[in-house]
Order: sequence, then structure tokens, then C-alpha cells
Amino acid sequence: MRPARYRDHMTFNDNARVGGNTAKRRGGGVAVAGGGIAGIGALAVLLFSLFTGTDLSGLLGGGGVPAQPGSGGGEAIANCQTGADANESDDCRLAAASLNIDQFWAATVEGYRQPQLIIVDGSTSTQCGTASNATGPFYCPPEETVYVDPTFFALLRERFDATAGPLAQLYVLAHEYGHHVQNITGLMERYPNNGTGPDSNGVRTELQADCFAGAWVAAAGDQLDETGTPYLQQPTQQQITDALNAAASVGDDHIQQESGQGVNPESWTHGSSEQRQRWFDAGREGGVGACDTFAVSGGSL
Repeated sequence: MRPARYRDHMTFNDNARVGGNTAKRRGGGVAVAGGGIAGIGALAVLLFSLFTGTDLSGLLGGGGVPAQPGSGGGEAIANCQTGADANESDDCRLAAASLNIDQFWAATVEGYRQPQLIIVDGSTSTQCGTASNATGPFYCPPEETVYVDPTFFALLRERFDATAGPLAQLYVLAHEYGHHVQNITGLMERYPNNGTGPDSNGVRTELQADCFAGAWVAAAGDQLDETGTPYLQQPTQQQITDALNAAASVGDDHIQQESGQGVNPESWTHGSSEQRQRWFDAGREGGVGACDTFAVSGGSL
């Protein structure tokens, strides 16, 4: 059963038309990773995997049975025609949100081309490694493809109430689309990976993706379907607070604290909880123009 607050987060308008999405399903099916998890420490590990595409299933216990990697282009998401469908299904919600996010970026970036969105069913091979419920959502630059396995969201939502409800799902998706924007605009090539640390290009790249996600959340209620109906209802202040809390949950310092290893900024790859909240809020309040994390000095990042 869904938590009582399930429909309170980034809700689609029931009559919005979302059947034009190009998302595909691919994979071979697999048991949910982390069958034996319990407690906030495990939640931190799952959230880290969820938002960073890092396979930490070995830390969770009950890692599930690997599936054979999928092949081919995949199949269309079934039963995904309206906003009401998106409110009822994780798969459809992600597919429907891709229409909204693509529309936002098409109006923002000249020459924008949409990425492929693959809804992973268990496990599938990619040019960037295996996509599964053990790696969490990620963007694969050479394919220009976002991979998401919704079983991660279901696991967190069912075991930790609304922790991974619709708002968190769409925030994660918008973050990965932010990486696509970085790729097609040349930012990834201009600022390649140069190691870890609080001033690294990696941290700046991730914080910018958080900022891009915030910019999209602020404008999400303005994107319209073919009939002029908004895809999403305008986010409330409580929903914005939830998004900020989600960003804090996946800060490098928070993850390190929850793992008991102590905070070590030199190993950071995504930024602190405070940074992730602040840059998400910067995008929400100032739009995409406020998201140049590469122009900020290390001490002010």
C-alpha cells in the first residue's frame, strides 16, 4: 500500500496527455537488491546508490540474483497515456516526466536533443557498464541515454515511507537529464574528471546537475501537453522542502557520517549536503543562469 502522502508530491494532472513519450523498457528481470536491509545506515547506502550510480549492493546483504543483460531497443512503456496513469505507476511517471523535462530544456538550450530514457527491468548492458537496481539511475554519455530501475524507488518508498516518493523520483531524473545537458553542450569535455575532492570537476559537475534539477522543478508546472494542459501541478513549499531534504540525504559528508568512516572531503565526488541543497535552491530561485558551478572559487562552492 502506498503511503498516505504519495500523491502529495509533484502530482501530474490526471487529464494531462503523456502518451507521446519515447521511454523504453529493457532488461531481464531480477529480485530487488538489498533484501535484508534495515536501519538508517542502510538507507544512506541505498540513497547513495540511488543518486550516484554506484554499485554498493555488497554492503546491503541479500543482493539479489543477477539477470541476463538486456539487448535491443526495448519496448514501449505500457498503460501510460494520461497523468492519472503517471500518478499510479513509477514506470509511467518517469516516462511522462521525460516529456516535461525535454520541453523545458528544448526552450532553454538551442539545438537541444532529447536523450533516450530506458526503464530498466532488473538488468541490462550499456556502454557504461551494467544498469540495474544495484547501480541506481545514471546517465551514459556515449549513448546519450538515461537508465533508471524503478525498483529502487519502490524499495525505499515501501520500507521508509515517503523517502523515495514521486518528488524524489523526478528530482533524480531531472539530475540525470542535467548530465545530458552538460554532455551535449560540451561542458563535460571542457571540464573532464580530474579526481576527487571538494574543488574537483566531478563535484562541480554534480552540483551543477543539482542546480539544473532545481531550475526544472521551479518551471515544471509551466510545461504543457498538446492540449495546453499542464503536465504537473505547481510544486508546493512542502514539496520543495522534501526536495531539499532529498538533496541533503545524498551529500558526501552525510553518506560518510552514516557509514561511520568519518568525513573526508578529499574523497568527495558529489559535494556536501549543504552544497547540494544550496545549489538545488540556486537553480530553483535563479534558473539555469545561476548554475555555473565552474565559475565559482573553491572556497565559495
